[in-house]
Amino acid sequence: MAILLTQAERTASLPALGETGWGAVPDRDAIRKVWKFKSFIEAWGFMCRAALIAEKLNHHPEWSNAYNVVDVTLTTHDCHGLSNLDLDLANRLDRLAPEALIQRDHSQPIACLCQERTAKAP
Repeated sequence: MAILLTQAERTASLPALGETGWGAVPDRDAIRKVWKFKSFIEAWGFMCRAALIAEKLNHHPEWSNAYNVVDVTLTTHDCHGLSNLDLDLANRLDRLAPEALIQRDHSQPIACLCQERTAKAP
């Protein structure tokens, strides 16, 4: 069974993840990151590579995909909060898509590319 991160582990690890776009999830012991890719196929490719890593770790993200956007939340259900599994998976996911745009402000609505195109149409 996974063990919750200690305060010292959180202090040492979470600021660096915050610099890459991971943020705390309100009312949960979890972290979240939103990637925006140039296309659906790039987003899907990221998800496929991420799924292989998650399966090897036996640690699976909560995620959603809308066209070019992939929204990932990490928490460890076994211990009801953040564990080293989440830190490991977050760091591995970060290396998969360095070219993707990151939506850092999670309080803002997330618009996929098709919604952005529709908003610009005459």
